[in-house]
Amino acid sequence: MISVLFDNRQDIMEITEANEKAIETAVETVLMAENQSGNYEVSVSFVSNEEIRSLNKDFRNVDSETDVLSFPMDDDDEFDGVIILGDIVLSTQRIIEQANEFGHSLEREMIYLTVHSMLHLLGYDHMTTSEKEEMRQREKEIMKELQLFK
Repeated sequence: MISVLFDNRQDIMEITEANEKAIETAVETVLMAENQSGNYEVSVSFVSNEEIRSLNKDFRNVDSETDVLSFPMDDDDEFDGVIILGDIVLSTQRIIEQANEFGHSLEREMIYLTVHSMLHLLGYDHMTTSEKEEMRQREKEIMKELQLFK
């Protein structure tokens, strides 16, 4: 069982039930693609550029806006048999900007950022070229499975 908790702390973009369902599907697809089974919980927050910039500064010491932040929990964080993977924080302003920039839908951008962040929660990173290539390949494979890769 996979539980996705939503927290909408912005008023820039309407977050619909369809958006939430698409995110839940993306979370499930990433877990299946990574051969993860069990009971999982993930938190997804929608925030403004101002809030994500503040979080980025506080937690990463980077004083700039970003599109998504991932806050993985420790590997042993389990509560009543539920593995708490961590938190995904999405900037809705950046979703809108990047969807326009790349010429695709808001939902496609939101799902891509969710997939990217889920891979971070599962231990992927892109600090080196090889890590970046591996992570990008996994993103493409998962987005294809979600039928969202061009």
